[in-house]
Amino acid sequence: MTADLKYRRVLMKVSGEALMGDRDYGLDPDMLTRIAGEIRSVHELGVQLCLVIGGGNIFRGVSAAAAGMERASADYMGMLATVINALAMQNALERLNVSTRVQSAISMQSVCEPYIRRRAIRHLEKDRVVIFGAGTGNPFFTTDTAAALRASEMGCDALLKATKVDGVYDADPHRVPDASRFERLDYHDVLARDLEVMDASAIALARESSIPILVFSIFESGGFAKVVQGKGRFTIIEETP
Repeated sequence: MTADLKYRRVLMKVSGEALMGDRDYGLDPDMLTRIAGEIRSVHELGVQLCLVIGGGNIFRGVSAAAAGMERASADYMGMLATVINALAMQNALERLNVSTRVQSAISMQSVCEPYIRRRAIRHLEKDRVVIFGAGTGNPFFTTDTAAALRASEMGCDALLKATKVDGVYDADPHRVPDASRFERLDYHDVLARDLEVMDASAIALARESSIPILVFSIFESGGFAKVVQGKGRFTIIEETP
């Protein structure tokens, strides 16, 4: 069933905010289940799939407490939030009979595996979905950078950024009705125009590793499955001649 796949091993970066649904912060069980269903449909195509999930939905709830805190401590709190989301997604996927492993860059062996590159690759080869938690394990780096780093380490064919919109625009389409959408961009264009698709470190790392970045809407039913087949609606960021 892998004949129509354009990308056979991918990493999807999902923002923590995508898991909130209509809530102010935290996890929306219905949204978690819906995204897990999108992931299962891609897994059933035969795609080797890994995930990085942000922590904004959890950290938003404690951000007031973090006000005035030193950056490193606040970042570690954010990393722990991503592990909470990773465990929640693991539970949602396994309820759908998708075999899953969580690996954390911060050691917490009672809860999940430590991040070990070769073990993660072996999980992918055994058709398990691997969820990477705790970012890079270091403060001052975002989960976008963690996603680009893990995609490079796993030898992924593409890095998928799941967002609320169907690609990259020159302005926020929710605020600017006539914002222009891009079908294709060069890494340099994203950095030069400051399009804020992902942070500069993530874009630079993807460029160095020659990994295309595909930006698509996680809220379009079946959209994820279309993207890994090179179909559907998305913006691709890659090196252009």
